[in-house]
Amino acid sequence: MSLQVKVFNEIALIDAQQWNALVEDNNPFLRHEFLNALETHHCVGKNGREKFGWLPRHLAIYQNEEMVAAMPLYEKYNSYGEFVFDQSWAEAWQQNGLQYFPKLVSSIPYTPTLGQRFLIKAGTASETIMPLFLDALKDVASQLSVSGFHILFPLDNQLEWLKTQNMLIRHDCQFHWHNKNYQNFDDFLAQFSSRKRKNIIKERQSVAQSGVTLKRLNGHQASAQDWQKMAHFYERTFKEKWGTPTLNYDFFQAIAQQLPDQVLLVLAELDGECIAGSLMFLSDTRLYGRFWGCDKTIKGLHFEACYYQGIEYCIENNLSVFEPGAQGEHKVSRGFVPTLTRSAHYLMQDHFKQSLEQFVEHEKNHVLKYIDEINQHLPYKKQIGKSP
Repeated sequence: MSLQVKVFNEIALIDAQQWNALVEDNNPFLRHEFLNALETHHCVGKNGREKFGWLPRHLAIYQNEEMVAAMPLYEKYNSYGEFVFDQSWAEAWQQNGLQYFPKLVSSIPYTPTLGQRFLIKAGTASETIMPLFLDALKDVASQLSVSGFHILFPLDNQLEWLKTQNMLIRHDCQFHWHNKNYQNFDDFLAQFSSRKRKNIIKERQSVAQSGVTLKRLNGHQASAQDWQKMAHFYERTFKEKWGTPTLNYDFFQAIAQQLPDQVLLVLAELDGECIAGSLMFLSDTRLYGRFWGCDKTIKGLHFEACYYQGIEYCIENNLSVFEPGAQGEHKVSRGFVPTLTRSAHYLMQDHFKQSLEQFVEHEKNHVLKYIDEINQHLPYKKQIGKSP
């Protein structure tokens, strides 16, 4: 079959219906609407190069006029918003008079969630498409004079193929919640050891007794004022803890309008005032926790708004997995289990091949040991939460 690879500097130039037809599980972050909102509202793109460092270089493969495969891809001038930390690699390049940036990254900006990186039409031969993508990545990398390309948080089946292609594989750990066909939150808590169960009950009671009320809203229900509050909470949290906020009210409002059934906004009110909020997204089978912020600190409110409300929502709506975001051992005592995440990395020049191979092997052993240790201390009575 005759296939043609095209590179797009704006996702708006790609047909939304054809792109979305390639997205599995209705993953919100891979949908055309989400990626386009990032670009349209200057969260990524040319207007944000110096500030955020994400320039769209999306790949699409066509058979005649039909798009049969695609890849979200960005030219990066820093490592901001990737959640796979390579600052030591950049320093090694710099110390040896080499340029690590720019680089290419296939990922969702500011979003450390598992998902397709090779979007392939059902029925299309992946054994043909995958090598074509790899060749295209090498061609684009050469044209842009980048140091290499990095495929972050791909699905396991795609990662396993990448392992066969002479790529460095990095390992990390997140904490995910798995639905064991729970009937309600009490059914979930019944699987805990007595002490851990009492701790969660106490946390939830503390929030209830504080006078705080919580409401869950989707994109249809949330008002412009609600999104203004969430944008405020998001900006405040980033300025206080992590530096530069990259998203904005216009982005949140656009997502609410374009993907209304795939957003879950949890707002907390006290004495008639909205004091905190968390924002989550959902696919057909998963819930993704993304952002949190507050104007007033209430004991236990962060856990309630970010975790317990999400777990209840998953149970009520038969979602199988809750990914609450990167890092955070405090999630373990609340029912989240260590989950291996991986990424694939290809450097155009083998300047430090042996050192990098040793680095990733050491990192892998450390992560696997860490996961094993955490699995020995899960809160469940019979370790039922242990990930496969």
